[in-house]
Amino acid sequence: MTKSNEGTTYKDAGVDIEAGSQLVKNIAPLVKETFRPEVLADIGGFGALFSLQTDKYRDPVLVSSTDGVGTKLKLAFLADKHDTIGIDLVAMVVNDIVVQGAEPLFFLDYLATSHLDVERATEIIAGIASGCKEAGCSLIGGESAEMPGFYQGSDYELAGFAVGIVDKSELIDGSEVKVGDRIIGIASSGLHSNGYSLARRVLLEDSGYRLDEKLPELELSLGEEMLRPTRIYVRTILNLHRDFILKGVAHITGGGLQENIVRVVPDRCQVQIDPLAWPRLPIFELIARQGKVSKKEMLTTFNCGIGMALIVSVEDVDGILERLHGLGEQAYEIGEIGKRESGDEAILFFDTERRKDD
Repeated sequence: MTKSNEGTTYKDAGVDIEAGSQLVKNIAPLVKETFRPEVLADIGGFGALFSLQTDKYRDPVLVSSTDGVGTKLKLAFLADKHDTIGIDLVAMVVNDIVVQGAEPLFFLDYLATSHLDVERATEIIAGIASGCKEAGCSLIGGESAEMPGFYQGSDYELAGFAVGIVDKSELIDGSEVKVGDRIIGIASSGLHSNGYSLARRVLLEDSGYRLDEKLPELELSLGEEMLRPTRIYVRTILNLHRDFILKGVAHITGGGLQENIVRVVPDRCQVQIDPLAWPRLPIFELIARQGKVSKKEMLTTFNCGIGMALIVSVEDVDGILERLHGLGEQAYEIGEIGKRESGDEAILFFDTERRKDD
């Protein structure tokens, strides 16, 4: 460690305050592009200000969520590609908010690293801003922490937090789900941000594939496919919620289809899914084949091609599917709600002899 003429400085210890100031200058215009009218102050204050304008709601309820990106960050490190990981961060948080019928209002991020690389950090936060614009929420604040000796090399951690709002009467909570309701699945863009420890183990460690490798099954290189951003479903779900009754909505994240849909279904009901009701994405077929991963393990670990699941009345299925297709979404009727008897599993996967078409 070198010392200045004035003795040891914070910069000597590995923290560059000037780099942090430069980062704020770089991201300021990107952040401002996400601002909704309710934002009352620019970035840089001790706390972000956002007007709730509660006169628009009869009985407003705030809905909050926080999340990270998990070991998908490892892929960003290996590929040295950081411009879309911020989209993943926003998606993981706002998708959890919108499933309850809430509109995401604002987002805050946390970026921690051993050494603040201003150019790379700008790329990361540009991705976060892009995700916020797609979700219709404001990026109103955050924290960039430089922690030398704590993180290794150029590794970083990323986390996010958001708040949304919904009228209490418009909350989607699953309480009205009943036997005979149908389940509609909205397609995912790929792995999204879950199951990466298994995916990396199978594809990179055991199979020995390179990130820049072009496999015949995939349209993109393996690295590009694995870093494909998580879909943000906010505008789609809010559009449906405006005109249809959505009895339950599940974001298919960690735990896959096996664990997530049952979270929005009463104990008296059984989720019944037809795994042949939607097309298989090649990345999941590749993982299952190369790793000899069982069907149950795949369904418990990955979204397997379904990013959102909607539970709706049978009479609304056709209208909702038509609306989803009009919005550019790939969507399929993938199952129904059955009666759950004592001793029954909460979810049942059954195969059919024919594959349903879009």
